[in-house]
Amino acid sequence: MADIDQALERASTLALNGPGYGPNPRVGCVLLAADGSVLGEGWHRGAGTAHAEVAAIADARSRGADLTGATAVVTLEPCAHTGRTGPCVDALTDAGIGAVHYAVADPGEASAGGAAVLRARGIPALLTPHAHATALTRRWLAAMTKGAPYVIAKWAATLDGRMAAADGTSFWITGEQARAHAHGVRASVDAIAVGTGTILTDNPSLSARPHGEEAGHQPLRVVVGHRATDGAKVWRDGNAVAISTDEPRDVLGALWQREVRTLIVEGGPRLLSAFLRAGLVDEVNAYIAPALLGSGPSVVSDLGISTMADALRGGAVTSERLGADTLVTAHFTGGI
Repeated sequence: MADIDQALERASTLALNGPGYGPNPRVGCVLLAADGSVLGEGWHRGAGTAHAEVAAIADARSRGADLTGATAVVTLEPCAHTGRTGPCVDALTDAGIGAVHYAVADPGEASAGGAAVLRARGIPALLTPHAHATALTRRWLAAMTKGAPYVIAKWAATLDGRMAAADGTSFWITGEQARAHAHGVRASVDAIAVGTGTILTDNPSLSARPHGEEAGHQPLRVVVGHRATDGAKVWRDGNAVAISTDEPRDVLGALWQREVRTLIVEGGPRLLSAFLRAGLVDEVNAYIAPALLGSGPSVVSDLGISTMADALRGGAVTSERLGADTLVTAHFTGGI
């Protein structure tokens, strides 16, 4: 595997073994000998565990490999700070690594600067962009760059944009396949937020059940507004919080302090509209069912837009068939 691009692709594949949620990104690392053979591999298994570089070094040592002069190929710039674990630049230096290639620069205020530290120690550290590695860290990078959680606005709606019927019923707008997909997304994020009205009207569990059973990781359940009735399902255990504010930025600030890096905002219309108006939505996941209601609440309420020229428009739009339904995803760089 002499080719650095191939090694980065392998490192990106390794990174997928780590969790997509939590304060740290998915990271993979491959250690190469001078002839291109693999000496060790590793990935980050989540906050508080060894970083990918340290894991790869441990793997190489378990194989009896000599790492003197080896090349480390890693999806993210090695960190230079002490957090839950020590600096990766020290581990690489102590192992005798001769050069480092990293695909994505670390934008973190505390964790950035590892490449400069390595260069100062005489170890070449080269930024080598790689599309797969960048995609792995897209949400985390956006969150770290803006210092606030990456926000996914999610809804299920009919073809005419209704999220419930006139009598308030909304179960089920979409079919089983779309709902399973949405639960899978829930299982990959740190938190999920709804407004008090949604709790009082629907009494949702807000759990992640991608296969009909609760996933091992459950997002923090967030109620924006005053705490709803104590008997609501959302309060069934300690993995829930009420944030008493109508200001979306304050919500994000409070969640950032809890190390939330990815947040799904699910509704209702008032909460979704507040985040959209504030320009805080990074991604929209719209599950569209081939159904018509003609009346009932719309997905969003007034956004303060009076002319087509001011319409909020996303980019990098994709669509995916999920049974009879369609998932439309739109990305908004830096928010809307």
